[in-house]
Amino acid sequence: MPLNRIANVVGGRLADVLDPEAQVTQPAVFDSREATTGSLFLALEGEHTDGHAYAEAAINKGATAALVTRPVGVPAIVVDDVLRAFGRLGHFLLHDGLAAAKVVAITGSAGKTSTKDLIAQVLPGNVVSTPQSFNNEIGLPLTVTMADRHTDYLVLEMGARHIGDIRDLTRIAPPDISVVTNVGTAHVGEFGGRENIAEAKGEIVEAVQPGGLAVLNADDDFVDVMRNRTQARVVTYGLAEEATIRATGIEIDGQGRASYTLVTPEGRAGVRLQFVGDVQVHNSLAAAAVAREAGLDVEQTAARLSEALPRSRWRMETTTRPDGVTIINDAYNANPHSMRHALDALAAMTRGQDQRSVAVLGRMNELGDDARGAHEEIGRYAAGLGLDHIILVGGDEAGWMQQGAGGVGGSAVHLPDQDAALELLHRILRAGDVVLVKASRGVQLQQLADALLHLNP
Repeated sequence: MPLNRIANVVGGRLADVLDPEAQVTQPAVFDSREATTGSLFLALEGEHTDGHAYAEAAINKGATAALVTRPVGVPAIVVDDVLRAFGRLGHFLLHDGLAAAKVVAITGSAGKTSTKDLIAQVLPGNVVSTPQSFNNEIGLPLTVTMADRHTDYLVLEMGARHIGDIRDLTRIAPPDISVVTNVGTAHVGEFGGRENIAEAKGEIVEAVQPGGLAVLNADDDFVDVMRNRTQARVVTYGLAEEATIRATGIEIDGQGRASYTLVTPEGRAGVRLQFVGDVQVHNSLAAAAVAREAGLDVEQTAARLSEALPRSRWRMETTTRPDGVTIINDAYNANPHSMRHALDALAAMTRGQDQRSVAVLGRMNELGDDARGAHEEIGRYAAGLGLDHIILVGGDEAGWMQQGAGGVGGSAVHLPDQDAALELLHRILRAGDVVLVKASRGVQLQQLADALLHLNP
């Protein structure tokens, strides 16, 4: 796409451009180190840095131009607001060159990324999906620029911190299929309650295109009722008898992976997941509903689900060290809902085995006034599972979890930082132990998980 046409689409003007017909031929980037020949660099302004300072570096790496709010001395398209302009570009691309691609949009308080990864692997044809968790006003149009005229499906994760966020994202990429995984307490401090979270998540089904499909979790009352907010066809999934797509006969193996019988209106088939955690049953059922809409039969769907592999880092990422210690790195993010599921998986992996369970937990962010109670409840929940070791890392929130664990007679250790936790783990771990590491992203507990993997036994 030539620069002069991009400028026209986003309502900008060219600056320091020698050739207005110069083509952007590669996806957009917001990190100058990732710029390649033909890419478009987004000069975003953050709390700690200003992308305008890196525009020249991006051009030197081959970017055709930068999207900026002021001239920077290199080829650029100048706009009033980079994010808004980029959103307009994403919308235009979808309705121009990508009109044939079907948009699958996914949201929920937990499980969005794993569900996205499963859907992307079960769908037929050429599929482009959200990388990592690029699910906001930057990541969504960036994912759109990764698609081309051969793309059959665009699988987009949509996140929200406020009511209206998802509505804005669906205006950029109106969905043909919308999926809602659940309504939990992630970002409850921002939203002010689960009812408001449900209000925000439901925006994704209100936006489904005419003739489209809403895929809803029948086991979550806040989600199931969203059928009343859409004119689209509705397919439900879950363990409930009335769900359109169901799982029966669920079993969890020694590696925490689920197998079950997939039941659809057309038939049934066996599934054996490669993802860790029983929560993945629901995520895979959502993917099965999307695959059914795409025309796959139940045997094809079951086979693709059984072959699908985890793609996104730090989400129940399971690795066994040479000495036999298994590390589960689930430190990408955490909320009470995902904490309980991760702890359940840890308990299931060691139950009845000659293995010890070790939970290393840190703070859950953005819980607002519920923070203390939620952390105490997670401490109680972990202790109630009978885990062998509970190690709580950090400040007040870790202390609250320790208090919760102590309230039911559980033994939990509260340590001030990752160094202290690593030292303790080095002393106590032995072959066969399974260690879960989980906290909100801001805690950076994935660094501890990585250090454990490289710790010399």
